[in-house]
Amino acid sequence: MVKKVLLTALALLVGATILARLVLPGVLENAMNVVDDHEPYTISKQAQQLHDSLFIVDLHSDSLLWDRDLGEQSSRGQVDLPRMRQGNVAIQVFSATTKSPTGQNYESNTAGTDTITPLAIVSGWPSSTWGSLFERAQYQLDKLHELVDVNQPEVIFIRRKADVESLLTARQSDRNVVGAMYLIEGAHPLEGDVDNLDKLQQQGLQFVGLTHFFDNELGGSLHGISGEGLTEFGRSVIARADQLNMTIDIAHASPQMVRDVLALTSRPVILSHGGFRGHCDSPRNLDDDLMLQVAEAGGIIGVGYWDATACDYTPAGIAKSIRYGIDLMGLEHIALGSDYDGAVTTSLDTSELAALTQAMLDQDFTEAEIRAVMGGNMLRFLREQLPD
Repeated sequence: MVKKVLLTALALLVGATILARLVLPGVLENAMNVVDDHEPYTISKQAQQLHDSLFIVDLHSDSLLWDRDLGEQSSRGQVDLPRMRQGNVAIQVFSATTKSPTGQNYESNTAGTDTITPLAIVSGWPSSTWGSLFERAQYQLDKLHELVDVNQPEVIFIRRKADVESLLTARQSDRNVVGAMYLIEGAHPLEGDVDNLDKLQQQGLQFVGLTHFFDNELGGSLHGISGEGLTEFGRSVIARADQLNMTIDIAHASPQMVRDVLALTSRPVILSHGGFRGHCDSPRNLDDDLMLQVAEAGGIIGVGYWDATACDYTPAGIAKSIRYGIDLMGLEHIALGSDYDGAVTTSLDTSELAALTQAMLDQDFTEAEIRAVMGGNMLRFLREQLPD
């Protein structure tokens, strides 16, 4: 009798584990990566023709975090390859999120909690990732390489200038060809060892975020406790990234860290996803004077698509945020940084980006401005800053 009870309990436990593995990841993503319900956007013939002629670059998506095949169109989330093609996205920068505190408060967080560990477990990530942030970054990079390998030749991994030119050539005859790049959201997966930067760079890492929602070994987060700038380890990472021709991402960095980076690096930086405090007074956004310093150093800001960065996150509201950035920093410093699949609610997914082109036309953007913001500025940046 006892044996039968134990076997029944074991069967129930196994069944519950399998059910959780099959169901929980999708439930979590549906709750966290939300596109507001809306009627189909009305796109004029002029806007659609212009949109179809653009070279579009999005600087930030956290899609690698989730348990779905990005090569297949999904009803979940905001990005996958089919929807990129529907939206005419030419290059998507895929970010690896490796640690995130409970609540993700914009005002203040400690590093004591982590929501990625349970997500990794229920999503079936290798057990090596459960306790290692470096292994989490490595696993997400492996997922991106697998996505590229399975979908070649219609996906090109971008790591050098020649890869960009190959993508441009390929898209002249086949608009379904897209490019993928890799970013780490915070450099805590280096685990205090600068040699880990080399290991990831050798496999295709190009954009190095420094902090996320909490202070780490490199210094202070915009949403952390200390407000500090770069530590000695942080400075060593900046120096090594410069040597490797990598680009620093200052998204989520404290103001002092941003100032320290600008004083130290010899290369222009990006802010992969964010907004302007003068336009949207949110603790997620940096002050305008600091944004001007980024512009003076040749940097580029990826304008976000969600409430904490744009306040009004409709297509019209995002366009207003873009206009503010152009007026503040100059046209050549503004790009797109959706933060798709980053636990944000948006008004459109990547397949619907023509609605943003329409909104900019409605607000009297010139064709040259639209081309620059939607991807032209980042195309120039990559041609200048990627290794030969």
